[in-house]
Amino acid sequence: MAPAITLAAEAPKLSAANTGFMLICSALVMLMTPGLAFFYGGMVRVKSTLNMLMMSFISLGIVTILWVLYGFSMAFGTDSGSLIGWNSDWVGLGNIGLTELWPGYTIPVFVFLVFQLMFAIITPALISGALADRVKFSAWALFIALWATVVYFPVAHWVWGAGGWAFELGVIDFAGGTAVHINAGAAALGVILVIGKRIGFKRDPMRPHSLPLVMLGAGLLWFGWFGFNAGSWLGNDDGVGALMFVNTQVATAAAVLGWLAYEKIRHGAFTTLGAASGAVAGLVAITPAGGSISPLGAIAVGVIAGVLCAMAVGLKYKFGYDDSLDVVGVHLVGGILGSLLIGFFATGKGQSDVAGLFYGGGLEQFWKQCAGVFGVLAYSLIVSAILAFILDKTMGMRVPEDDEVAGIDQAEHAETAYDFSGAGGGAAKTAATAPVAAAASKKVDA
Repeated sequence: MAPAITLAAEAPKLSAANTGFMLICSALVMLMTPGLAFFYGGMVRVKSTLNMLMMSFISLGIVTILWVLYGFSMAFGTDSGSLIGWNSDWVGLGNIGLTELWPGYTIPVFVFLVFQLMFAIITPALISGALADRVKFSAWALFIALWATVVYFPVAHWVWGAGGWAFELGVIDFAGGTAVHINAGAAALGVILVIGKRIGFKRDPMRPHSLPLVMLGAGLLWFGWFGFNAGSWLGNDDGVGALMFVNTQVATAAAVLGWLAYEKIRHGAFTTLGAASGAVAGLVAITPAGGSISPLGAIAVGVIAGVLCAMAVGLKYKFGYDDSLDVVGVHLVGGILGSLLIGFFATGKGQSDVAGLFYGGGLEQFWKQCAGVFGVLAYSLIVSAILAFILDKTMGMRVPEDDEVAGIDQAEHAETAYDFSGAGGGAAKTAATAPVAAAASKKVDA
C-alpha cells in the first residue's frame, strides 16, 4: 500500500474579482461621510448648516493622514497586551508591497487598509451631530485627531485586530456595532456632558431647516451602507457577504416601519424625519449582527431598533443632556441593541458557527457580547470626556455666546449656506424699482 500523502492547504492567491469588489465597497463607504454631512446638515437650523457639513467633511482630511502615518499600524499591527497593535513597517505605508496579500485573504494589504480607513473616517464624523451649533471648528479638528489616536485606533484593534481582547474573547461584530457606533455614541455623550447645552435648549424651537436634505443624506447613507456591511467579509466567495447585503436591506426597511408605527401611535403623524431616522437606526443595529442572523432575525432586529431608538431620542429631554441630532439615541442605543441581540438571534450559520439563545446556544454568546459592548462604551465615554475637558480648559471648546446666537456659520467660516440677496423682494426690490416709479410720476404730473 502506498503511503498516504498529506496535501498542504493551498495558499491564498490574489483574486481580481474580490479586489475589485472591495475597492467598490471602499468607495461606497467613503460616500457615507458626505451623506452623513447632508443628513446632519439638514437637521440643524439654517445658521449652522455649513458648520455641520464641515464637521463631517474635515474628518476625511485629518483621519486619512493619521491612518497613513500610524493609525493602520496601531489598529492592525502586531498585538501588544491585547490592547494595541504596532508594525513599524506600516508607518507611512512605504514598506508594503503592491501585491502583498492581507493574511488569509485574496486581496492586497492596500485594499484592506483603504477599506478600513473609510470606517476610521466616518466614526468621529458621527460624533459631530451631538455637538451641533456650539463647538469651535478648530477645537473640533483637534479633538478628531486626538480621539482617533487614543480611542478609535485602539478600539478597532480590540474588536478586529488579531490578539485584541474582544476579538480573542469571541465578541461578534461583523462591521462595527461596537467599534463604530457604540464607540461614537458613547464619545458623543461624554463630550456633551462636558461642554453643556445649546443656548435655548428645551426653550427655543430647533427644528430641521431642510427635510429634503435630511432625506437625501439618509438615502446616501443607506446606499453606502451596503459597502460598509457586505464589504466587511472582505470578499464574495461563500455567500456571507450576500447574506449581509440582504439583511442590511431587510433590517433597515423593518426599522423604518417600526419607527413610523411608534411615531404615529405616540405623536399622531408619520414624519419624514422619522422615516430617515428609522432607516439609520436599522442600519446601525444590523451592522454587528447581519452576518450571523437570518433575514427573519433581521426583521426582528430592525423592528426592535426602530421602536426603541425612537423612544430613546426623547431621553435627552428627560435627563437634560443636549444631544443635538440624536447620536446617542440612534447610534449608541442602536449599536447596543444590534450587538446584544446577536446573543439571541445568531443561527450558527454564516459568519460564525455560534448559536444564540433562540437557536439552542444558551446565553454564552450574549455574555460575550455584553463584555464587548460595555467595555467599549465605558472606555470611549470616559476618555472622550477627558479629552473634551482638557480642550475646553485650554483652548475652549465652545464658540462665544454671541456667535452661537447669531450663527456659527458666519463666525467660524465667514459664509452662509444660502444667499438670498439676489432673490429680490423687500428693500432690494424697492430700491430697484424706485427710478422707474419716479419717472412714471413725472409723466403723470406733466
